[in-house]
Amino acid sequence: MSLYDNEAKIKQAIIMLQKIVNDAAVPRNIRRAATDAIRQLQVQSLSPGVRAANAIGILEEISQDPNMPSHTRTAIWNIVSILETVRD
Repeated sequence: MSLYDNEAKIKQAIIMLQKIVNDAAVPRNIRRAATDAIRQLQVQSLSPGVRAANAIGILEEISQDPNMPSHTRTAIWNIVSILETVRD
């Protein structure tokens, strides 16, 4: 993973988040948070570290949702783990 640059990590996180957004089994509020996280990751005016931190904030907030399917929670934890390695 350390071979990837920040943009590659962000792209990987976006792809993983899009799977959550497109999963009809995931509650709407969680899909909305995933969409918000994608939007944060796509803000080109911010540095990669700030974009990752903004997305992590959204995902950590939603990860406590009791209605979240366990496979989605695991995916979100994986995405957060990837984004935590993004540094400016």
